Amino acid sequence: MTARILILHASVGTGHLSAARALAQAFGRAPDVEVRVEDVLDFASRAVADTLIRGYLQLSSRAPSVWKALYEATDNVDPAAILAANARRGRLGRPLFSRLLRFVRDYAPDAVVCTHFLPLELLLRRGAGGAGDGTAAPVYCVVTDFMVHGMWITDGVARYFVASEPTRLVMRERGVPDARVDVSGIPVRPEIAAPKAAAEMRRRHELPAGAPLVTLFGGGVESARLRLIVERLLAGPSPATVAVVAGRNESLAAALAPLADGPQVTLRRYGLIDFVDDLVAASDLVVTKPGGLIVSEVLARATPLLIIDPIAGHEEWNADFVAGSGAGMQLRYPDGVALAARYLLDDPDRLAMMRRQAQRVGRPRAALDIAARVLADLGLSPPAEPAG
Repeated sequence: MTARILILHASVGTGHLSAARALAQAFGRAPDVEVRVEDVLDFASRAVADTLIRGYLQLSSRAPSVWKALYEATDNVDPAAILAANARRGRLGRPLFSRLLRFVRDYAPDAVVCTHFLPLELLLRRGAGGAGDGTAAPVYCVVTDFMVHGMWITDGVARYFVASEPTRLVMRERGVPDARVDVSGIPVRPEIAAPKAAAEMRRRHELPAGAPLVTLFGGGVESARLRLIVERLLAGPSPATVAVVAGRNESLAAALAPLADGPQVTLRRYGLIDFVDDLVAASDLVVTKPGGLIVSEVLARATPLLIIDPIAGHEEWNADFVAGSGAGMQLRYPDGVALAARYLLDDPDRLAMMRRQAQRVGRPRAALDIAARVLADLGLSPPAEPAG
């Protein structure tokens, strides 16, 4: 008999969807398992979805101080107050998401896995013990940052999967027993659990073989700010390659278009690509905003990080984790990025230490381990291991 696994995310930012897709790939490697991924905002009215998406994007990017104040004000630390607030939001939200509740009941999954807190509030009633409005199936929660906001904590969750041991400790302080929390890491694509040789990745993508490679993921960074960083890197005195990934950021691509190779440094520009993992595996250093998923992907490849421009709240916590673990550095000013990169590239012992720390805290098997645990709870076989 085929088991149904329903994975729910919310398209507020990209990380929740990336985690959901990684989990879908992992569950899909198991026998007799049907996996379905759904965005809960697709089941709300357009007005509700737009309000949630635009509210997050506009506040976090255009009014970061307001966003930070709101984020911290809603992060209650008292266990009873957390559960009461989240249950109240669930009661208010259910009428707006009635189509989601009907869909989940009709689909009748054997397990529901959530990579955003919104479906938890909608599906689970306070004190329901796992059976909620939308399903009698166990509901699992995958936290997609390196620290947990109180909004993630809801009565009735069968098991939480978190990024690190400090995250588990915070969950404990907020009333979640250790028995319901697995330190799995944030789910990244299962292919990342298979080794990739840096030299082979450089050959595959026609990157210079000898010089150090610094990769910048700039899709979420202000264009003028990232251009300044790239210009400073291109002026470096030693041979290197700088690869910049603009993603869907057309203004960034336009800002970088006039730039050319420096006297010693080669420039590679990319738009939206499907070989992010190849670039990370090929790199000596990655410069990025600290979204939970990109940080997890880079750490899973044991590549050192330079963190820039965190969004207030959850990305600041992610940056703290990277710097605190010794796997990277956080730079507040763009002028310092090129200097820090050159310092690290000129100090192979320091860079090797950061790589060892990244390997220690990276969790390339997170998606596979989460899928295996959920399937074991259902009495089913684990996913097949990736080739490599």
